[in-house]
Amino acid sequence: MAKVKMSKKATSIDMTAMCDVAFLLLTFFILTATAKAPEPLPVDTPSSTVQTKLPETDLATLTVGKSDGKEQVFFGVKGRDVRIKTLELMAQKYNLTFTEDELKQFSLVDEFGVPIEAMKQLLAMKGADRAKKGVQPGIPCDSINNQLKDWIYTARQANIEVADKELQFAIKGDAKEEYPQIKKVMDILQDQKINSFNLVTGLRGKDY
Repeated sequence: MAKVKMSKKATSIDMTAMCDVAFLLLTFFILTATAKAPEPLPVDTPSSTVQTKLPETDLATLTVGKSDGKEQVFFGVKGRDVRIKTLELMAQKYNLTFTEDELKQFSLVDEFGVPIEAMKQLLAMKGADRAKKGVQPGIPCDSINNQLKDWIYTARQANIEVADKELQFAIKGDAKEEYPQIKKVMDILQDQKINSFNLVTGLRGKDY
């Protein structure tokens, strides 16, 4: 008996639906992604194998580094409402006045390093200009003019008023930074009875 030969047909898969899904996902990620703002004081953190993640809220970061051979300290705090309240408290302490627009601009600043007297000029700049080298000289933290101490104190007050929680602190120092400058920042924290804080490091592989 003769075998029946089945005609062979070319198989094809309609990829239209898959392409639509891919483009929809791509569009979603592009629209929801936020560009990382350039750091005004970039530092090369020391390496570590510890993978402890910093808190997403109720956190202030002190960045210690050098620019043009000068020691600098920058300060930043999480939460837009906390930032606004912090600046309001600093304005009261230093007899300054900030407009609603300036307060709003400050709420968008992740980290800064200028004396409080130069804050208005900083907020009047565009974000890209603020991050240019040499624009921000650092927050004064010497024995004569220790504004960093006041920023730490007012940020703690602001976080309690806004979030009803104690503010946590992290120190982000350059791997080549000399210890005395880091110790100066630690001493300012300890003077306010802050004895527990995080040290920001970069992840490296384990040594075997």
